[in-house]
Parts: sequence; structure tokens; C-alpha cells
Amino acid sequence: MASTYKPIATTTLGSAAASYTFSSIPSAWTDLVIIVAGTDSALAAIGLQFNSDTGSNYSRTTLSGDASAASSDRQTSLTSSNIGLIGTVQSNTIFSIMNYSNSTTYKTALARANVSDSLVRAAVGLWRNTAAITSIKLLSNSFQTGTQITLYGIKAA
Repeated sequence: MASTYKPIATTTLGSAAASYTFSSIPSAWTDLVIIVAGTDSALAAIGLQFNSDTGSNYSRTTLSGDASAASSDRQTSLTSSNIGLIGTVQSNTIFSIMNYSNSTTYKTALARANVSDSLVRAAVGLWRNTAAITSIKLLSNSFQTGTQITLYGIKAA
């Protein structure tokens, strides 16, 4: 089935920041996609928090690899879904959040990430809450000036 991506909001950071929040997300879409392209002060995870929930309601499973080894990891009872990656060189993470406005299921997010000089990651995160997502906070060490963060809505065609 074809999908249509529509930009909802985008920002290019004018100064370093430890977080960025998309708020008042409309429920008009089927799914959401967030693309983070930029750098950080160190190699770091990018975490997602939904609707200002800082409780231990998140879990993640990751598969990571570099030029010499692969690894996996599973964590529960986290305060954010730390599934993305960003580093000191150009890095890109694509988050896909399915059924974000559904109020009967837990929310799942997938991430595909690469840090050009060190690591790639595929990950899934779970938010154990059935509330519709209306805000998303992205967390890292320190997103650097010039990092671009874009939120897209996807509607089934």
C-alpha cells in the first residue's frame, strides 16, 4: 500500500541542545517518521519520550555493528526509548512510530541509525501506554548546532 509523507515540523538547531520537543502533534496521520541528521558532542543514544512520560515505561531491543563485531542488547524499565544513535561526525537516524494516535495499544517505534565513522544500529522500542501520542521529546548528550530534526506524518494512500 502506498504512503504519503507530509512534513509536520522541522528545525535546524541554532545552538547545542540536550533535547528537542515536538508538541501538539495532530492525530490526522496513521504513522509518524522522525529524521535526525547531525552531530552530538559524543557518541550517544537518541532517546524518545512520549507525552512527557518520564516513568519507567519504556523498553528497547537493539542490534548494532561496526567494522569488526556485532552486538545486541535488551533493556526494560527505561525512562526513555533509547533506540537512535548520533555521534561526533555526521549521523542519521530514522524513527518510525506506528499507530501513534491509536488509544487501545502500546506504542512501538523502530529506528535505523548510522554514525558514519563507527556504528550502525537497528532497534525497536516500546512505550507501555495506550494514550495517543501528542508530543515527542528527543534526548541526547548534546545535539550540536546545525542538527536538523524533521517530523513527518504518513497517511495510507
